[in-house]
Amino acid sequence: MTEASGGLRNAAERHPWEGSYPAGVDWAEPIPAKPLYSIFDEAAAQFAGRPCVDFLGRRYTYGEISNLVNRAAKGFQRLGVVRGTRVGLCLPNSPYYLVCYFAVLKLGGIVVNFNPLYVERELATQIIDSQTEIMVTLDLAALYDKVAKMFDQAGLGQIVVCRMADILPQPKRLLFSLLKRGELAAIPADPRNVRFADLVENDGRYQPVDVDPGEVAVLQYTGGTTGVPKGAMLTHANLLANTVQVFRWFPGLQRGEERLLGVLPFFHVFAMTVVMNLGIAAGAELILLPRFELEMLLKTIHKRRPTLFPGVPTIYTAINNAPTLKKYDLSSIKFCISGGAPLPVEVKHEFEKLTGCHLVEGYGLTEASPVTNCNPIGGVDKAGSIGIPVPGTIIEIRSPDDPGKLMPTGEKGEVCVIGPQVMAGYWKRPDDTAKTIVDGRLRTGDIGFMDGDGYVFLVDRIKDVILCGGYNVYPRNVEEAIYLHPAVVEVIVIGVADAYRGQAPKAFVRLRDDATCTEKELKDFLADKLSKIELPREIEFRAELPKTMIGKLSKKELVAEEQAKAAGAADRADG
Repeated sequence: MTEASGGLRNAAERHPWEGSYPAGVDWAEPIPAKPLYSIFDEAAAQFAGRPCVDFLGRRYTYGEISNLVNRAAKGFQRLGVVRGTRVGLCLPNSPYYLVCYFAVLKLGGIVVNFNPLYVERELATQIIDSQTEIMVTLDLAALYDKVAKMFDQAGLGQIVVCRMADILPQPKRLLFSLLKRGELAAIPADPRNVRFADLVENDGRYQPVDVDPGEVAVLQYTGGTTGVPKGAMLTHANLLANTVQVFRWFPGLQRGEERLLGVLPFFHVFAMTVVMNLGIAAGAELILLPRFELEMLLKTIHKRRPTLFPGVPTIYTAINNAPTLKKYDLSSIKFCISGGAPLPVEVKHEFEKLTGCHLVEGYGLTEASPVTNCNPIGGVDKAGSIGIPVPGTIIEIRSPDDPGKLMPTGEKGEVCVIGPQVMAGYWKRPDDTAKTIVDGRLRTGDIGFMDGDGYVFLVDRIKDVILCGGYNVYPRNVEEAIYLHPAVVEVIVIGVADAYRGQAPKAFVRLRDDATCTEKELKDFLADKLSKIELPREIEFRAELPKTMIGKLSKKELVAEEQAKAAGAADRADG
């Protein structure tokens, strides 16, 4: 056993958040050191007959999934998977993901997560960088066809092809076979293609591997704090620690009795930890949806009765604005935890008012497996705060210009993290690792402050701060003010070129479907809520705002648009 707080517990004066912990949660409770797959083995032993996965109505028990995991492990060993072999998962949420994930980990292999929506260029770049040897994907043409091109483009060795129809309940399996035949890939007879059914055609007696908790379990690719995609090396110890930290954060969890709603994709680190790994550690049933569709989500909650619902702000916003919301009963949900992006205060309040569900905001980043902070369940939930550090985690606010300087309570600085969930480093990028982890502290690239109770409030990303006439303008503060207008559903604020001030804020706004608002009306509304320097120079209304592949609002496309506009204007001026 190792202590997550080892050597730091005596510095009580550095931990104001401990006084804000709810009853039953101990910041300094030791966290065990063992391989991540142990949480699955323990759950399978204790809850063999209990449902583990509900996929579109087809249920699998822990015993059934455990049997498949062991057979997949033996199958992967026959394919040559040994300690350190990189195996890619290019899958939506499904039983296949769960089975292959834990099978690879049991062999000391390394899981490399791939977004199924990646285009060929993105797939090739990540396969080459990670040196992925085997890829697991579905037999859908939209997935298999582009993955198969990686044999030549990226040196991929083998593909394990999973048949979609095999994991559907019987009525849906028949309909899928009849109606979706055109969406299926033609899988050529090629020794490099291995059917999942053949992979698991064995007795499950794989050769056990002694996996050290310090070994890398997952390569999770991220833009990180510098924006260049790179693989965060998350060890078994990192991921187990974060799973335990989140589990302990919910003292009301009943092992073997909970049901987690899995609409967030497992290839994203937030869902991997807070849905899949947390659910397995709790012996919970994972109710999986392969993608987010609002009506399907609401029907699933109404019918399947999940007790925990991790999500991202855009999902909660969509529920708030669902015209059919009153048709559905959401009362089974005990807790909702929002992550992946800042949760607007108005979205939180509206969701809680409409649904009666308790929605808390958390915070994390890929490099921390990912959770570092969360508002306490049963304690004080401070609106606008990302909460207090989870057990075994220290948060420091340090000067961005002088990382050796700790900022006083209430003053802004860079949020830094110390804890057992912090990654081992970036894959094959020692220079980037050295810039991001300094003296054992993970530099997040986020600006924030801590109050006297240990609650952290994010102001913005360092790179997103708008330098306006010598002043720092924080987009999140402007966005929060705009969200106060009842007609606004979504907003993104970025900095654009300004001849006088260097940069100025510009807001992109999506209104409710039944609402109207002019630029002047919104600016008048903001006049007493923002300083003159913070008021958007321009407000552009759009029918949709760009989002990432997991549904987070995305500034990247809007920044590129504005930069292209500015470059075009400069060219015309020169001409």
